[in-house]
Amino acid sequence: MIRAVIFDLDNTLLDFMRMKEEAIEAAIEAMIDAGLKIDRKVAKEKIYAIYETKGIEYQQVFDRFLEEVLGEIDYKIHAAGITGYRRAREARLVTYPHVNLALTELLKRGLKLGVVSDAPRLQAWLRLCALNLHHHFDVVVTFEDTGRRKPDPAPFLKALTQLNTRPEETIMVGDWVERDIEGARQIGIKTVFARYGDVTGTEDSGADYEIDDIMDLIPIIDKENGADRS
Repeated sequence: MIRAVIFDLDNTLLDFMRMKEEAIEAAIEAMIDAGLKIDRKVAKEKIYAIYETKGIEYQQVFDRFLEEVLGEIDYKIHAAGITGYRRAREARLVTYPHVNLALTELLKRGLKLGVVSDAPRLQAWLRLCALNLHHHFDVVVTFEDTGRRKPDPAPFLKALTQLNTRPEETIMVGDWVERDIEGARQIGIKTVFARYGDVTGTEDSGADYEIDDIMDLIPIIDKENGADRS
């Protein structure tokens, strides 16, 4: 009997990578408009190189970028970049299709819902609140809650404790095989690979189930609970 569903956040509930890319492109355009002399492609490569080193949530990326390019921070250019980034981020931050409908259907079935994310606590909550998803979840476990990143079992175990469910009563839905699927599976949680959020071209996820739309999760839950409504 499945009593709870845990979701990854980025690229599972929301299209994070698309939002990030378009926000970065908007920031580059804004910095160029403010007087930065640089090729757009070169700027994008440099920014992504910083994220590769510091992590995709690194908050001082434009400081580092301008120090590399100019040798100092030009605050007019810096502010323009941040403003351009934030405006594009707010405009592009959207859920995948049918997320709200799927969450509603799960709640109607009496399931508990949780999130396990490697994102910093504030950033995860900002995204959930901006999308008005924060009321759906009983539990949200972020990096600061355990100090460990998936696939370490600690975030999953904390979520189970807070949800008050056993591994065999829980399903994990995520887009990253090495972190979401492997991490959940190693402690006995059933797994669902969100193929619609995969950006790496995964061929064999090894998950118990795979879905191309989040609504595909509903018949999986019904089947697991012996209530197939098809």
